[in-house]
Parts: sequence; C-alpha cells; structure tokens
Amino acid sequence: MHVLYRKELSDHMNSTRCQILFFMLALVCFIALYGAEQTLAQSAAQTSDGQTTVSDFMFLLLFTTSGSNIYSISTFLGFLGPIFGIMLGFDAINEEIAQGTLNRLAAQPIWRDTIIISKFLAGATFVFISTFAIGGLVTGIGMIGTGLVPSGEEVARILVYLLMTSIYICTWMALAELFSVTCKHAATSALSCIAIWLFLTMFMSLVASGIAGAVYPTGQSMQGQMNALANYNLQVGLNRISPYYLFSEVTTILMNPNVRSTNLVSILQSSDSAIASYLSLGQSLLQIVPHIVVMFAEMIFFFAAAYISFMRKEIRA
Repeated sequence: MHVLYRKELSDHMNSTRCQILFFMLALVCFIALYGAEQTLAQSAAQTSDGQTTVSDFMFLLLFTTSGSNIYSISTFLGFLGPIFGIMLGFDAINEEIAQGTLNRLAAQPIWRDTIIISKFLAGATFVFISTFAIGGLVTGIGMIGTGLVPSGEEVARILVYLLMTSIYICTWMALAELFSVTCKHAATSALSCIAIWLFLTMFMSLVASGIAGAVYPTGQSMQGQMNALANYNLQVGLNRISPYYLFSEVTTILMNPNVRSTNLVSILQSSDSAIASYLSLGQSLLQIVPHIVVMFAEMIFFFAAAYISFMRKEIRA
C-alpha cells in the first residue's frame, strides 16, 4: 500500500495535467481575491465617511466578496472544484487498462484492493495539499494587500472551510473513479462525470422545483397556500442531494457568522426574537453537521461502488 501510494502521489505531483489544474485554480482565486480587495477598499472608504458600519469578521469577506466583474473565491471553488476532482480520477483505471499496465500491476504479489485504495488516497492527498496551499497563499496575499490580520476564530473558520472544500472535491473525484472503473474509455467516463456535474450544479434546482410543484401544488386557493411549506421543504430536501448545494450552504454558514440558518422558515420564525449577535464557531459547526454527514456519505458511497466494481472486474492482457 505504501509503495503504491507514494508512486500514485508522485505521478500526480509530476503530472503536467495536475500542475496545470493547480495553477489554473490558483490563478482564478488570485483574480477573485483582487476583486474582493477592490470591493472592500470601496467599502472602507464609505465606512470612513460614516455611510456603512465595520464588520467584526472583515477578513472572511475576502473569500465571499465578489468584485465588480468577477465572482468570489468561494463561488469559484464551488463551481471549479468538481472539475479539479473529475480531472484527477476520470482515467485512474481505464487508462491503465488501455496502456496494458494494469494487468502487470495486478500480476504482482499484492492485494487487488490495494490498487484502487492507493489511487484514491493519493488523489485525496493531492487535493488536500492543493486546497490548503491555495488557501494559505490567498490568506497571506490578503493580509499583505489589505493590512487586515485575521483573528483566531477567523483562522479556524478558514481552516474548516478549506477542509470542507477538500472533502467536496474528493466527492467528485470518487465519482470520477467510479466511472473510470465502469467505463471502457476515458473520454466516456469524463463526459459522464461532466454531465452529472452540470445536472447537479445547474439543473437540480429546476428539477426539484418541478417535483415539489407536482407533489405539493401551490396557488391562490386555500389548499395551495397550505402546501407552500411542504413544497418548500421538499425542494430543499431534493436540492440537498447535490454536493454543490450542500457546499454552498456550508460556505454561507461558515464564512458568515451572522447566519443562523439557511432554512427560510427558521429565519422568519427567529427574526423577531433573535438577539443581533455573531455565532461562535461551535454553533456554526452544529448547523453544518448534517451537511458534513451527507457529503461524507456520498463520497463513501461513490468510492464503495468503485471499489466493488473494481474487485469484480476481470483484468486480462
């Protein structure tokens, strides 16, 4: 396991494709950071004039504030992170079958499951290294560019956010490895993963809205008004199947301590009685525990399916 793990991790580190992916994601994050700094500079000028108030968590805004013509860092990570994971795993198995190296590897005196496990662990390690490296660079450049010094809780929130980003990317990598095992050609597995990514990212909300409208129709009638709450809850439940939706909610709660809930009904119920204050990191983590569990479950499910398919796969010259 250790030998194969080091070999796979070395392949990722020395791969031109992985290096291009890393620098592409880092470049996009740096551009988004520049836009966030410009927006915060304008807000600081308005604050000095007394037009706006100062936030207690200004440094976190570097990750969530968008520029005039560019999205925020969190938006780019949520949208481009799956591409990073898919590119790491879409040809993990079928490419070696096409090159004829997998049968030589399986002929060695090693357990077969060592191959698939080492590939996933090496890819996950590269994801964690890349995510925390980019996050550290963004934090350092943000401190130099703005002069802001993050507090201890802000640093803890950023670290937890980077950890969740790594898990989010690994979920898509596990899905890519599943298609790499089941599909014969690398192009087929890549296109299948991209199709699922586009559906869960862009069209899942439309599908959830249509299903909720069919099950609990709303309207001006009395029954339609009574179905409004059930319709909303069903839409949210279906949307939370998507890792992208889960990650967006995790980002909102972690990077904005003022958010007490992402559920619209809970926000309306507590808006009159809640005291205007920030939540601690522990309270924010309590809100995202279900999201963490679901994201872990999806990652384990995809990898388990890839593991079972690989163990049952016939490998011959």
